[in-house]
Amino acid sequence: MSKTKTAFFCQNCGYESAKWLDKCPGCQQWNTFVEELIQKEDKNANDWQQYSGEAKGKKTRSLNDIKAKEVPRLITIDQELNRVLGGGIVPGSIVLVAGEPGIGKSTLFLQMGLQLLNTTVLYISGEESEQQIKMRADRLGMKNENFYLLTETSTQTIFGEVKKLKPELIIVDSIQTLQSPFIESSSGSVSQIRECAAEFQQFAKETNTPVFLIGHITKEGSIAGPKILEHMVDTVLQFEGDRHYAYRILRTLKNRFGSTAELGIYQMNDTGMSPVLNPSEILITQKEDQLSGVAIAATIEGQRPLLIETQALVTQSVYGTPQRTASGFDLRRLQLLLAVLEKRGGFHFGVKDVFLNIAGGLKVEDPSIDLAVLCALLSSYEDVAVPHNICFAGEVGLSGEVRAVNRIEQRIAEAEKLGFEKIIVSKYNQKGLAKRRFNIEVITMSRVDEVYRQLFQ
Repeated sequence: MSKTKTAFFCQNCGYESAKWLDKCPGCQQWNTFVEELIQKEDKNANDWQQYSGEAKGKKTRSLNDIKAKEVPRLITIDQELNRVLGGGIVPGSIVLVAGEPGIGKSTLFLQMGLQLLNTTVLYISGEESEQQIKMRADRLGMKNENFYLLTETSTQTIFGEVKKLKPELIIVDSIQTLQSPFIESSSGSVSQIRECAAEFQQFAKETNTPVFLIGHITKEGSIAGPKILEHMVDTVLQFEGDRHYAYRILRTLKNRFGSTAELGIYQMNDTGMSPVLNPSEILITQKEDQLSGVAIAATIEGQRPLLIETQALVTQSVYGTPQRTASGFDLRRLQLLLAVLEKRGGFHFGVKDVFLNIAGGLKVEDPSIDLAVLCALLSSYEDVAVPHNICFAGEVGLSGEVRAVNRIEQRIAEAEKLGFEKIIVSKYNQKGLAKRRFNIEVITMSRVDEVYRQLFQ
């Protein structure tokens, strides 16, 4: 008879302790420990080989004896998903996808599985019934003879079916609903999530089968479950967006097989998720009248150049302390730019309320957006519109200088493609510009006061 044992787990980070603690040593959070039943004696029996009977012997090998070989990736029809994964699905990889409820995670990956006509796909659902998933598939208007559905939460039953079917791709919706028979706590607990993820990780590596794990997020926006879950998987994708708007953003947070700065943009419609192949056109407002407080920034997300609209509103403060509000932009960075304008330009933003918004719901961390944000602030301050045919690419330093940014040619080419006539960049980017002739006028400047005189005087 196996011996059971209880332990205390932090519900925030997964830290394990033999006794209850009021403060977690791992994440420094208070009152997060919960007692859970665990089973230590059968730990060696909780892997997928117990269900499949396919144990594989391992031995130590020299790194020089291992021959590297190029493994072809599984390319999907969805170009946005291929981009965020680094060029396609890597065999044997395990991918964690997290997002808010109702954002469209299940729809996106059901659609992806149905599009792989020549691949045997197993979709495991612990949240919805077969009829619900069938109704969604009919709404998407897709059929696939190689797409199989399993509504089950026990990993023992799941791996038994996997042994019979031998799928080439597995989608699990969601990892928080699964339950391993070797852990006696309830599904969704820290120990269950960690154990179920470990079983799928071992299965993926041993059989070279890619696995997608759909996960929940907490009210703070972080991925639910222990932090070790993100360390175990190869790729972590965050699905973002407002449920009241049509656009969704698939962002790479971790990727062992590609860049971690990639971005995929989708549009939710009646037939599912449609990839947006030219997001610059939707991120720039189509308007007839020129309005103050708007400037266009040429930024880079991963390998993709984007032109996005920055919107600023500067008004007289009616309270003692002026307000500073930013959406999609770092608030501390906004305060830094306002301090630069106060010190280097003599503009009195200290008595003004300042509101900043990045159009389209994007969250931008590229410092090259600084110059566009600064010009949008000055435009609203002076109540003078920035000409609609100008865009900006430059980082702003504390001394008021316009600093160079990387991959300037891609930014200029994107602005040229969208019909802009001028782009203002740093003077120090001249060295990085090739001799090729652009059909767009490239204006180089070194200081913020030069940009102000160019636009508003």
